[in-house]
Amino acid sequence: MWTQSGDFYELLQRYQAQTGVRVPLLTPVDASADAPNAALEVHGTTVIALKFKGGVLNVGDRRATAANAVMYDRADKIIPLDDYTLVAIAGAYGRAMEVVRYLRHSFKYYARSQLQPMSLDGKLQEVSRALAANLPNALGGIGLFIPILSVYDPDQERGRIFFYDVSGARFETPEYGAAGSGSERIRGVFDYITKTKGPFSERPLEEVLREAILLLDIAADLDAATGGVDKVLPTARYVTHEGVFEAPESDIRAIVQSIRSGGNA
Repeated sequence: MWTQSGDFYELLQRYQAQTGVRVPLLTPVDASADAPNAALEVHGTTVIALKFKGGVLNVGDRRATAANAVMYDRADKIIPLDDYTLVAIAGAYGRAMEVVRYLRHSFKYYARSQLQPMSLDGKLQEVSRALAANLPNALGGIGLFIPILSVYDPDQERGRIFFYDVSGARFETPEYGAAGSGSERIRGVFDYITKTKGPFSERPLEEVLREAILLLDIAADLDAATGGVDKVLPTARYVTHEGVFEAPESDIRAIVQSIRSGGNA
């Protein structure tokens, strides 16, 4: 008899043990079998998380690559996990989407079985647990991805950004986070902006959205794996005390056109 502990991971473990049905998240790739070729694995590239006054903005390019080939130019790397949580993913796209599905079900299972939402600490721990379960694959060169978690914390009445290493250790960043191959090219620009224009968290959403798209455009210029902002508009979602929202395509297009024309607004 399964108890309603609210622990979705434990539920999957029991299901796998009692039925013998393989649960991908819990089962590392068998190195002795025909394992997928890491060179052909599809990867999402650059994602950016920036605080603004009232929440957190996430922006990501749409390109997914395998080695030096562009596999897809419509990948969505900024994904809502619930009404107050966004995850931005860079790295192995297929494995990341498996983890995203797990996290969504985990949050819902807890809420429905315990009749209350999962706490922020619980959500952060679930992400760590999923990454730890994926560690054998990541160390073998398969399924390596790095998530950035953006949340609105009602207890502190502010947006918060958390990033992780491959083993599941988590860290909180005060103003911004970035992951993917393009993020390495622009890492110093974030500090330059905060030191010359002030913290992102004190600026309105409209200004921060423009900064994020400009940063993504610079990353695309410097990193071949990062998709640009012209042919396919980037994804831009944000979370506030009112929930998760998507920036209108018309606003993003207007910002891109302003950047191309050399405008400042």
